[in-house]
Amino acid sequence: MTQMPPGMDDDAGPDPEEEPPPTPGERLARAAVTRIADPGDGLVGTWLREFGPVETVRALTAGEELPGAGQQKTAGYALRARRAQPERDLAAARATRTRFVCPGDPEWPRQLDDLGPERPYGLWVRGCASLRMWALRSVAVVGARACTDYGSHMAASLGADLAEAGWVTVSGAAYGIDGAAHRGALSVTGATVGVVASGVDVPYPPGHAELIGRIAEQGLLIGELPPGSHPTRSRFVLRNRVIAALTRGTVVIEAQYRSGSLITARRARKLGRFVMGVPGPCTSSLSRGVHELLRADGVLVTGAADVIELVGRIGEDLAPERRGPVLPRDLLPPATARVLEALPARGGACREELAVAAGSTPDDTLTRLHELHALGFVERDGPRWKLAHGGETAPTPEGEGGFQADTLSR
Repeated sequence: MTQMPPGMDDDAGPDPEEEPPPTPGERLARAAVTRIADPGDGLVGTWLREFGPVETVRALTAGEELPGAGQQKTAGYALRARRAQPERDLAAARATRTRFVCPGDPEWPRQLDDLGPERPYGLWVRGCASLRMWALRSVAVVGARACTDYGSHMAASLGADLAEAGWVTVSGAAYGIDGAAHRGALSVTGATVGVVASGVDVPYPPGHAELIGRIAEQGLLIGELPPGSHPTRSRFVLRNRVIAALTRGTVVIEAQYRSGSLITARRARKLGRFVMGVPGPCTSSLSRGVHELLRADGVLVTGAADVIELVGRIGEDLAPERRGPVLPRDLLPPATARVLEALPARGGACREELAVAAGSTPDDTLTRLHELHALGFVERDGPRWKLAHGGETAPTPEGEGGFQADTLSR
C-alpha cells in the first residue's frame, strides 16, 4: 500500500466553503490586477482576500499604501494600475475565444487555492473544455528543454499512454520534454493542457507556434498574464507553481541539478502532491537531477501504469465516505448531454460516429467526452468510448487538497 505523502491529511485542504461567484465589477478588477502585479505576489493576494478585488484596485490606483508595501512598491503598483485597461484586455480575449476564469467561477479549479496568497488572481483560458473537470484527472510532465532522444521518447510515450487511459497531460509548452509530452497526448487525440508564461495569444517559444495552436484547438491553454504579454525569466519560475498545484502529481523526465523542473517538483511536494521521476543513464548529466529527486522523496516510475497507480490512489485515500448527491445526466449541459445520449447502450463508438449522432464536430465531441470521463460517465477503450456503470449517474468526485468537484447545477 503506497503511503500518503506528507501534507495530504484532513487539514491539508483550503477552506471547504465555496467562494461566491465574482460580480462583473470584481471580474473586471481581477483582470486589472493581472496587469498591475506580477503572478504570485503574496501581498496582492492577501489584499484581494482581505479587502476584495474592487477596493484593492481602487487603493492601488490611488497610490494608497497597503499593509506590507513600502513607498517604492506602492508607487510601482500605482503606475501600472493607472495604465491598466481591463475592458480592452477582456475584449481582446474574446477576439481569440479566450475567457477569464476567476476564483468563485464554476470552472475555477479549487486545488489552486492550496497556493494561499500566491494563487492566481484569475486565469486566462483558451479552449473549449472545462478546466475544472480536466484538472480532476491531470498529471504534470516536465523536464529538460535540451533533452535527449531517450527523454523525448519517454515523454511522448507517457503523454500518449496517459491520454489513452483517460488522464490529462499538463506541461509548459516549452521545447524538449514539455513539447514531447504534449505531442504524445495529441497524437492519440488525448487531452492536454499547456500552462504558458505569456499571454495565451502569444505563442512562446515561437518555434512551437503550431503546437500551441493545436493545444488550443484540441486541449486548453492557460496563463496568468493578460493578452499580448510576453514572458520573462521570472515568469517561467512563477508559472511552475500553477503546474504543481493544478495537477495530482508531477513527473520529471531528465533534469540537471539547477532546473526549473525540479522547482516544480519541490513545489508539488510541499503542496502534498505526488512527485515522480523517470530514471535515466547514470552517465547522463541530464539524469542527475532526477536521480537526486529519487534519492530524496520522489517515486520511481517507468511508464503510465506506474503513474496512474500512484495518482489514482489520491482520490481514494482522500475521498470521504461516498454519500449523495449523485450527478444525474439531466444536470449536464445540453451539448454534453447530447454526446452522452449518442453513446450506444452496449459496446462503444468512436468520436466521429458520436459527432454525427450528436450533431456536433469531432473536436467538440472529443472535448465533451473528456469531460464525461472526468465525471465518471464514460470510459475510453482505445479510439472508442463506452458508457461506464450504465451511464445513468456518476458519483461526484470529491477530495481534500482542493480536489473537490460540485454538481453541474451549481
